[in-house]
Amino acid sequence: MTELTVYHLASGATADPQFPGIPATFGNDAAARQAVVAGVALIDRSHWSRILVGDAERLRFLHNQSTADFLASKPGDCLDTVFVNSTGRTIDLATALILESEVLLLFSPGQGAAMLELMDRYIFPADRVTLQAASDRLVTFSTIGPESDGLVTKLGGALQSGHQVLQIGNWAVRVATGCGLGLPGHTWFVETAGAELLWQQLTETAVPMGDRLWEELRIQQGRPAVDRELTVDYNPLEVGLWQTISFSKGCYIGQETIARLNTYKGVKQYLWGIELGQEVPIGSALTLAGEKVGILTSCSRGIQPVRGLVYLKSKAGGVGLQVQVADTSGEILPLPFVSHEYPQGS
Repeated sequence: MTELTVYHLASGATADPQFPGIPATFGNDAAARQAVVAGVALIDRSHWSRILVGDAERLRFLHNQSTADFLASKPGDCLDTVFVNSTGRTIDLATALILESEVLLLFSPGQGAAMLELMDRYIFPADRVTLQAASDRLVTFSTIGPESDGLVTKLGGALQSGHQVLQIGNWAVRVATGCGLGLPGHTWFVETAGAELLWQQLTETAVPMGDRLWEELRIQQGRPAVDRELTVDYNPLEVGLWQTISFSKGCYIGQETIARLNTYKGVKQYLWGIELGQEVPIGSALTLAGEKVGILTSCSRGIQPVRGLVYLKSKAGGVGLQVQVADTSGEILPLPFVSHEYPQGS
């Protein structure tokens, strides 16, 4: 049990059974929801996986491994990218911080070992690329809400895109614009030994929130999750991750399939939100006039209204469509985090 975990528990947190050491809730979900809307909330994302990619060919390597244009990036940039397989199907959505001599990648919870193995498979003896697991030496927090900018400036930072380093106590803290959702916010990285101090500094302003509320927000915003919306059953265009894809950078793993889908407008289904009359099992079919038109991939629990994420056939319709899901009805909703439009000029 880390010092930060002990601190969380002493602050009233209930541990998350799925992610040991991470708070499921601080018993203040109503206050945290309000902070997301009108203030700033703080969540511990240290169960998300961190990998450092180094050496001279790091940018070219990542450029060839995922959907974003790494060769056009520079130190200080922050970008999202999708790792896909050879047929263009999704593996994980990652956030990349371009450092002076490394790239820091933030992957989904529990994906570190698998992503290290996957990337290492494509490194040959002559390649000047190194991979290093960094989950044990770094912790990650996110601040979420309209007052997150003010928290950055309060701690001596500038309002800018990308990422920057702040000095907080004895610790160099890297803060990146974006919280991993379609909401205003920032993501913070610090050495493990400085985690408790940074959390204390941030909670002087921010309201702590647990992973249970993150899941609620993830579904509302449409942030896809591994083994739910990010699986080899779907490609990044179906997921709606257009903003992560460069259609002009040339070859990368899975590029041919993705380019063909874009060129020939071949996307047959999209990720949408849904409001449901009641909770239903994940994997339930969506039907319209007795015909299956989609599938439920996520569903919120214990809150009203019940929200979910679904893949819906393009020909069936979109926002406002009424469908049947198991023993209840549902209405299709838009999602702030994703897009269903072909990028202009692509």
